Amino acid sequence: MSTTTDSRTALRICPLCEATCGLTLTIEGTRVTSARGDHDDVFSQGFICPKGASFGAADSDPDRLRTPLVRRDGELREATWEEAFDAVAAGLRPVVERYGPHSVGAVLGNPNVHTMAGALYPPVLLAGLGTHSLFTASTVDQMPKHVSSGLLYGDALAIPVPDLDHTDHLLLIGANPLESNGSLCTAPDFPGKLKALKARGGTLTVIDPRRTRTAKLADRHVAIRPGTDALLLAAMAYVLFDERLTDLGDLRDLVQGLDELAEAVRDFTPDKAAEACDVDADTIRALARELAAAPTAAVYGRIGSCTVPHGTLASWLVDVLNILTGNLDRPGGALFPQAATDRTPRPAGPGRGFALGRWHSRVSRHPEAKGELPIAALAEEIDTATAEGEPIRALIAIAANPVLSTPDGDRLDKALDSLDFMVSVDPYLNETSRHAHVVLPPPPPSQSPHHDFAFNTLAVRNQVRYTRAAVPLEPGRMAETEILARLVLAATGIHGADPAAVDDLVIGQTLGKAVKEPHSPAHGRDPRELAATLTGETGPERRLDMMLRLGPYGDGFGARPEGLTLEKLLAHPHGIDLGPLKPRLPGPLRTRSGLVELLPGPLADDLPRLREALRRRPEGLVLVGRRHLRSNNSWMHNIPALTGGTNRCTLHIHPDDAERLGVTDGAPVRVKGAGGEVVAPAEITDSVRRGVVSLPHGWGHDRPGTRLTHAAENPGVNVNQLLDGTLLDPLSGTAVLNGVPIDIAPTSTPL
Repeated sequence: MSTTTDSRTALRICPLCEATCGLTLTIEGTRVTSARGDHDDVFSQGFICPKGASFGAADSDPDRLRTPLVRRDGELREATWEEAFDAVAAGLRPVVERYGPHSVGAVLGNPNVHTMAGALYPPVLLAGLGTHSLFTASTVDQMPKHVSSGLLYGDALAIPVPDLDHTDHLLLIGANPLESNGSLCTAPDFPGKLKALKARGGTLTVIDPRRTRTAKLADRHVAIRPGTDALLLAAMAYVLFDERLTDLGDLRDLVQGLDELAEAVRDFTPDKAAEACDVDADTIRALARELAAAPTAAVYGRIGSCTVPHGTLASWLVDVLNILTGNLDRPGGALFPQAATDRTPRPAGPGRGFALGRWHSRVSRHPEAKGELPIAALAEEIDTATAEGEPIRALIAIAANPVLSTPDGDRLDKALDSLDFMVSVDPYLNETSRHAHVVLPPPPPSQSPHHDFAFNTLAVRNQVRYTRAAVPLEPGRMAETEILARLVLAATGIHGADPAAVDDLVIGQTLGKAVKEPHSPAHGRDPRELAATLTGETGPERRLDMMLRLGPYGDGFGARPEGLTLEKLLAHPHGIDLGPLKPRLPGPLRTRSGLVELLPGPLADDLPRLREALRRRPEGLVLVGRRHLRSNNSWMHNIPALTGGTNRCTLHIHPDDAERLGVTDGAPVRVKGAGGEVVAPAEITDSVRRGVVSLPHGWGHDRPGTRLTHAAENPGVNVNQLLDGTLLDPLSGTAVLNGVPIDIAPTSTPL
């Protein structure tokens, strides 16, 4: 009789970054022992990165919490699920009833968009609470792109992505996809796509103050001064107008404000921008001319151009350049993806538009953007009393670690300790969840189903994939979908109800609305009868089936028999290819005019601030962040296979700056900013330009009370502690993380 454990394989979409690669897992018993790329996956076709290859190690990390924790007598102790949700209801409801819904804050971290549960249930929670105190990772990341898209197109989620497989000329600004795997542009094997671009004779231009791995691949690398991205892009727009290089092509009748835009960029000449950007004026002109001359081209900007003082203007100007060269919404340019779970396409025409500042934060009066307040303001919203209403007294944190990922974590650390109540949904006891009164741990990813609701709206090819849990739910575990459904019930005053009621409510509301919409395939039908036809083993699967059937490729509940349903998707375990991106305008437009509005009022009003930046010349060193291929923010530093090597928390400094300041390689350096100081080892390298130093984001695992054994062995330092949270892009509320003035000096402080 054999004593070996039988092994099997199962498919899984990788949830560890935005590339969403298909994996083939090898499973022995209930343990994932290896992961390799799924060569039959319709999207990723076998590509895998080090994170995906380490899926099993991340899945079985012994520091993952297995049972809920409830604070008793000042200590977090293991509890049953019933005890945990009783504590949540007892902690949250009195705060809501005494102080009102806005006294409960919600913090959503980046991992929410990597799980089905994180996509499906937080919107229901927020609607049920009715709180305006929402903070997410978007305001230390991509919110400028949401705001610029909202203002240009009327929809903050209408984000065009570069047609990587077909473009002739790609200009990247503030992006390093060879290490990030792409962001706001879902593209498995982004490195391979860039190499294919060059192999077919295309041109790759990278604008970045660091000579990243992506920059080394480029035909032209422009080492811009950090924080001046919008000035460079505005100067390129100036050249297009000045040299009569604009050609809107098929967009001509879909755009308004062209003449006003030409006047608005009149002051941003290459000669004026050159000194501020530290980029030669002739280079700026060449960048614009090459973009205009290319048969097809796409400009793509990411976090380096978002987390700067003019992040929204830079994000807007990325699209402006695509529009002025006729490359928006055409193959080889930048196109709007069409996800299978998108809403039923409606007829083109004017929409409700996009508004900013519908409410403001209580202390510093920051305007909301896309329903969110700046996460940099979270600490003051907790610890500062004003006459403008109650401070935040209770907090719901879902997959969030803002103590490390946002400015001035020390202040937030203290503020979290002052809360009346905090609940954290997190697999780890980390720097933030250690403050919670209740910690609700979701199961590891192998025990969860997966569909990418968010990333398919940003994918460089239309496709749809779904994988059920590869491993049965472990005894004592609770599905993440059920955890969040029960959290909705506890927070909204119906604790103890059947969690399936949450899914039934959403299905009823969605179908009730769909049957009233003339353009819906469900129009005029009975929503209860439609609900009864939904398939799926769980509430989340029934919701997915509903979204697929109502979506742009769906069967319309029988109206289009050839269309998508959950059953058809399950019959294609490697996914269904829905074809290349195609032109979609004017369909995505939701502006009040029904057109692309080139110069919306809020952007025009912010241009004087950009003109002021033409005259600024920063003195001293400035700081930028960096991304490692084997990590994703603060997520993965507890996985031994994903740490070490180049994935280290070191201060990159140029040899000339190091010599001038007396810094030696490997020696400790004290780095001081407005929010505090840290000590990190120097790494002397010419991969950063002179005047710039770089520290990676997400480190600083040295706080007591956590259970991150491996991360604590090499904790690194928290780069965000150098920031005091006062520097924000005013339109989006996004924290300025790049181009921040700092001082450095050698120190004898031991590392």
